[in-house]
Amino acid sequence: MTAPSQTQTIHLSIIIPAYNEAARILPYLRDISAYLRQRGTSFEVLVVDDGSLDETAALVKQFLARDPAVRLLRLPRNTGKGGAVRRGMREARGKVLLFADADGATPIQELERLEAAMKGGADIAIGSRFLASHDSRYTVRARWHRTVLGNLFNRIVRGLGIRGVTDTQCGFKLFRAPVARDLFSVACVNGYGFDLELLYIAQRRGYRITEVPINWADQPGSKVRVLRDGLCMLRELLAVRRNYARGRYAPITEVQ
Repeated sequence: MTAPSQTQTIHLSIIIPAYNEAARILPYLRDISAYLRQRGTSFEVLVVDDGSLDETAALVKQFLARDPAVRLLRLPRNTGKGGAVRRGMREARGKVLLFADADGATPIQELERLEAAMKGGADIAIGSRFLASHDSRYTVRARWHRTVLGNLFNRIVRGLGIRGVTDTQCGFKLFRAPVARDLFSVACVNGYGFDLELLYIAQRRGYRITEVPINWADQPGSKVRVLRDGLCMLRELLAVRRNYARGRYAPITEVQ
């Protein structure tokens, strides 16, 4: 496979934020590469190394030597998941843009469910573990305390202004490119609360958000501290609400 040229039209860009993911990222990259190659559509994979202190960047470099559709973007220091995703989104050239967690908790094949939602008119299609857990056709393997606290977190989030979304934090979200450009041009949250910022702005700009049940399996080595990071994300959402009220976010741009 040859690397996409700078002028070649790319259908799909996948952005993977990675911080100290040397132990987990290669199996997911292999799955992504194999799956997308057999689909036959043009793609690129952007791994954003968020100032890792381990061998993440070196392993990705070895992989992209075999698959030039993979690109490595390196941040000089750790900025946070939101900052890493934002950098990848700004560099991406696809018509549709997916960000996915490096641990591979969501099988890449679930992309087809999000794409179907986009064909149905969604501007943003997001994976939902909550919807999947209430549908016997799907499998969600999560630790019980994360499920309980996650459901409580999302109830609070709905009360703070992100209504109609059952799972804001699933790391598997697909955007139409113009919508991604609009949202990420004004987004500023670097931490885990960046999902909340994007959804809050997107709802107020009238973008159609569709939740899609997906298969998902908790992976060992998670960096998210449920209680501590959950409280931090709620503080970030409160800051987003204040910023929005003060006109921090630019008016909607024209979306084609």
